[in-house]
Amino acid sequence: MATAPTNIRALRDPPALQLAWPDGRVDQIPYRRLREECPCAVCVDEITGRRVLDVSTIPADIRPAAVSFVGNYALKIAWSDGHDTGLYSWDRLRQLGK
Repeated sequence: MATAPTNIRALRDPPALQLAWPDGRVDQIPYRRLREECPCAVCVDEITGRRVLDVSTIPADIRPAAVSFVGNYALKIAWSDGHDTGLYSWDRLRQLGK
């Protein structure tokens, strides 16, 4: 299980979430990629695990409207397109940063 980042920044240019990890690694994950990878039940079928989100519906200028911590294991991102049900665990964010 990944440890929480030491620093999290919502960047404007480039439009990305920047995460600094305790081991010194720094990732920048583009907002659109994060939105495409939303793990919630609206975006991924709970039974099959198949992604049901039509990524062509995501605005090119998508950005976080709000970011909050969920315990010590994830971020909740409310998006500018109104979607706000996805929880991004540290493990998932670390994976997406590769």
